[in-house]
Amino acid sequence: MRSRQYGPDLTPPWKKQQPAPEVEAEPDLVVEEAGSGFCGAVIRCEKTAEGPTVTLEDRFGKHRVFPMTPRGFLLDGKVVTLVRPAARPAARGPARTASGSLAVPGARARVARAGRIYVEGRHDAELVERVWGDDLRVEGVVVEYLEGVDDLPAVVRSFSPGPDARLGVLVDHLVPGSKESRIAASVTGRDVLVVGHPYIDVWEAVKPASVGIPAWPSVPRGQDWKTGVCRALGWPDNTGAAWQRILGSVHSYKDLEPALLGRVEELIDFVTDGSAA
Repeated sequence: MRSRQYGPDLTPPWKKQQPAPEVEAEPDLVVEEAGSGFCGAVIRCEKTAEGPTVTLEDRFGKHRVFPMTPRGFLLDGKVVTLVRPAARPAARGPARTASGSLAVPGARARVARAGRIYVEGRHDAELVERVWGDDLRVEGVVVEYLEGVDDLPAVVRSFSPGPDARLGVLVDHLVPGSKESRIAASVTGRDVLVVGHPYIDVWEAVKPASVGIPAWPSVPRGQDWKTGVCRALGWPDNTGAAWQRILGSVHSYKDLEPALLGRVEELIDFVTDGSAA
């Protein structure tokens, strides 16, 4: 009597999991992670050493990262396998800079204007360059680093602003009644514009969701703010590394708070006004 030969898999066909349809994880696609029940819209896909991941954002703005495992998600109640979107030809619409302005293909940097923009703080200057750098080069506007607001009166006197050489200044934490506001008022004039954002530090001008945190933590008075933020978020006490992490999360104006966006645009308009060109 001949013995029957069996394959290594003895699972009955009706008990085997059928392959789930593959769905490209396009931005804004709403899915549910099968294991946790977390439901959200696709924000981005990333390639990691452990395999591809997808970041979802729920209706409260909370972000979570999940591995893109087979049969790992539900779409309209049906099990699917999320895959990274296939590369597609770039859209033919007008290209835009990180600030949202229309890009000028092949444009060369303009010869620098006499007017300048001074930015208080090295991190502030790096953030302005990240988002508005292309625009500033086309307009011929040079951004200078202002070490501290206490130096502002001397900077204005040395610069000697005039109709053909306007001076714009961006100051941290410019709120009514503060030392910064008094210094700003003492130098503001027809050819000098001093504006500021309300944040303790420009870190707060980056949207928390872009950094992947629920909110910027509150730091008690008397404690170094940046160090306190790192500790509250469980980051190493290395503010330089923390800033690089924050700056790396900024890809366009959409990652910044309106309170900063409006002030920088105001300064650029002031310095590049037709009467000062």
